[in-house]
Amino acid sequence: MVESFDSARNRYASLGVVESLPAALIDSIWLIIDLDLKGVIPLTNMLYFDLIDNGGKVTVHFSQEISDVQMAIDLPFPYSDAYPSQVFAFDDGNKETILLPAEMYE
Repeated sequence: MVESFDSARNRYASLGVVESLPAALIDSIWLIIDLDLKGVIPLTNMLYFDLIDNGGKVTVHFSQEISDVQMAIDLPFPYSDAYPSQVFAFDDGNKETILLPAEMYE
């Protein structure tokens, strides 16, 4: 069985994500997957990340279907109301993409 979210695969961010989040925050989501999630819990091919205002800084809250495991990671980046409230990370088996919920079905 091939594991989801292998850092050796090509990784992308959708146009909507690139237009709405700073590159450092996008990179941080990949780092959370690689350093905090991968190898710690079994991952499905669709991960959910809520972006939360935590006193003016960003907190990323991870969850996924068929799992009760959740995790919140505080990041040093300033929060903006212009940020989307949620992004997905999707692994189709060949490439991995961070995208907005609205872009999932485009």
